[in-house]
Amino acid sequence: MTVSVRAPAVSPPAPPADPSGRRVIVPVVAIQLAASLGFFAVMAHLVAHLRHDLGLLAGTVGLVLGVRVGLQFALLLPVGAVTDLLGARRTGVISCAVRAVGFVMLGSAGSVGALLGAAVALAVGGALYNPAGHSLLASVGPAARSGGFAAYVAAQHLATVAGPPMGLLLLGTGSGFALLTGTAAALWVVAGFLFLFVPRSGEKKAPARPRDVLAGVRAVLGDRVFLYFALLTAPTTLLATHIMTAVPLLGFRPAVATLCFSLLAMVAAAVQPFVAVRCRGERPWVLRAGLLCAAAGFFVLAALDGTQQGPLMVAAVLNGAANGLVQPSVFQRTARRAPPERFGSYYGVLAFCAGMFSFAGDLVIGRLFDLGPAGAAWALTGVGACALLAAAGTAGRGPGMMAGSVAGTARGE
Repeated sequence: MTVSVRAPAVSPPAPPADPSGRRVIVPVVAIQLAASLGFFAVMAHLVAHLRHDLGLLAGTVGLVLGVRVGLQFALLLPVGAVTDLLGARRTGVISCAVRAVGFVMLGSAGSVGALLGAAVALAVGGALYNPAGHSLLASVGPAARSGGFAAYVAAQHLATVAGPPMGLLLLGTGSGFALLTGTAAALWVVAGFLFLFVPRSGEKKAPARPRDVLAGVRAVLGDRVFLYFALLTAPTTLLATHIMTAVPLLGFRPAVATLCFSLLAMVAAAVQPFVAVRCRGERPWVLRAGLLCAAAGFFVLAALDGTQQGPLMVAAVLNGAANGLVQPSVFQRTARRAPPERFGSYYGVLAFCAGMFSFAGDLVIGRLFDLGPAGAAWALTGVGACALLAAAGTAGRGPGMMAGSVAGTARGE
């Protein structure tokens, strides 16, 4: 039998070996710094703008925020798989362009309809951005991945420290909210440019087809161990983000809220070296400790009325510790479980579960805040109870994602 062999197509040379992953980690951390600085400069003051400048009810504020979060994470279900097909570098550039447009729209919005349009643009950009950055870091070798992701998280939280004061300074110029959102848009353009410095993989990606996207999602849904983990950690997005909504709604002044968010971020960043050493983020007790800290933080918040600054700072420290422990723990477990060519799909399903939980939670909590102080206390107590339930789930002897010894069986690590 004669076998004809087609001459191999000429392809660009593979990039030089980089065992440390530095050529990927450095630009990705810089991207995270620029993007997070713009994002948190706006988000730290968005609730006050919607509530006081535009005069929206708390329930409407919750709707606008919930649409942004809910749609963003709903889109991650297909977009995670699309990232696997298009490549993280290309997806990242597109994401930054879309988010920049979204911030410009947000600054000029004066009606609920326009705000929802801006929320949609921000959601689409965010849905594209998150799997792109995480996929690039997951592609780094296991030895460098833990430290790389620690730097990525630290950059995010350092930007969270600098972002709110920067936003306050820009608002203080008297130019209004549009100057703040315009600055955020410019920072996202810079982030998109930095994606071009990430080395090409040398592998040509096929055009994304609907059946390929569905195949990626089906592959993840067929991994029941990971699906259990995704459902168990579904409250984590609400736990990480809701304090930025709750503090202004409780009546704390913008300067106090800015101090709270900055302290939270500094604590989260300070935890990263501890989590990165010896891959501690993969140990079950780290995730469990983070969830317990989150529960305690929201129980403290539930007792506040907008005047007790000391207890608010205690809640900020607890929430910062929770973010610093939970975020790397969830990422490390996902990176070890997911096959390299399917990380975007795995991340998409994980974030979809968290986003749907957060979307529903924001809507319910907004309605409870409209009922007055008692409703606000019940809402925050409920968030803390969700964290306790998740922690209880991690303490059980469930499927293998909670047992660190078998978390990497799907990847052979």
